[in-house]
Amino acid sequence: MSTDPVESETPSLTLVTLGGAFGLRNVSPFCLKVEMLMTSLGLPFELDEQPDPRKAPKGKLPYLLADGQVIADSELITEYLNEITNGRVYADLNDRDHAQGVAIARLVDDHLYWLFVASRWLDDDWFPNVVEGFFHIAPRIIRPLVAGAARRSVRKTLDLHGLGRHTLTEQRGFVERDLKALEDAVPDNGFLFGDTPNVFDFTVAGFMAGVYDNTPPTWVTDMAQGYPRLRAYTERVQERVGVYGR
Repeated sequence: MSTDPVESETPSLTLVTLGGAFGLRNVSPFCLKVEMLMTSLGLPFELDEQPDPRKAPKGKLPYLLADGQVIADSELITEYLNEITNGRVYADLNDRDHAQGVAIARLVDDHLYWLFVASRWLDDDWFPNVVEGFFHIAPRIIRPLVAGAARRSVRKTLDLHGLGRHTLTEQRGFVERDLKALEDAVPDNGFLFGDTPNVFDFTVAGFMAGVYDNTPPTWVTDMAQGYPRLRAYTERVQERVGVYGR
């Protein structure tokens, strides 16, 4: 994937992201993925931190401002960036690589991500970190109430997803199998589909950076330490693009 700057007619771009917490510069893997992608494409853009996702167009981050147009959701942003760069996002991928990349991205974004959310929000011992990390902008006297209401909403979401209905032991089994699949998918050297990282590398590494560098560690972080090739790969992607989660 070329990192040469794109043509001057590129729209004025502002990426609105979540701020930092838990030792992370950007606590959202979806925000980090898009920042990595835009940087790798050589796109000029501004970063704007929004500490309250409820104020975002779809109640979640990131979203992209492009000459007055609002694109909300990291996948929709990716498709928009592919359009304005004349297909450069997927240019180096054949159909098989693209299909495998989508499958890996779905594992990370729609399964493993929610288990990591559970390790932060549903663990009674870890939840005080969520209170301070996500709700520090609320007055201290009402902070536990606001955080408690948000926790009930997250618990409901995880229950509707289905993962929240499993025991901790069962959730750990899901995480083990997901991490093993990623460990087996990533190479010892290079990246998923060649010598240059692409959007699917940014999906995996953007997420795993948040897992490995999450402070204090959650139980998912502790489990991830057992996958050294995945950790080395995560560092390699961050180093190549020059964008780090921590």
